[in-house]
Amino acid sequence: MNSIDLSTYKLDEADGVFTYKNENTTLGFVRFNEKGEVEYIFVNPIFRKRGIATKLLQLVKQKTGKEIILQEPISPLGSKLLNSLNKWK
Repeated sequence: MNSIDLSTYKLDEADGVFTYKNENTTLGFVRFNEKGEVEYIFVNPIFRKRGIATKLLQLVKQKTGKEIILQEPISPLGSKLLNSLNKWK
């Protein structure tokens, strides 16, 4: 699948959560703390494999200035994401 142009979607930030959404649905969101630990990340199945999770994690890294750490437990999809993170560290 092709990556998605997220500049056309609304980005909300509130209390350690970044959310991308459009008029109808949430594309994805990430909840994190000030240490850069990702507590939860979700991308709507319709929009997966388009770079949304990577962009959300880049926003967390920019905001916190820390390396990304995924909190345990990590799901099978989270493990795949973690492996892909190693590519852009």
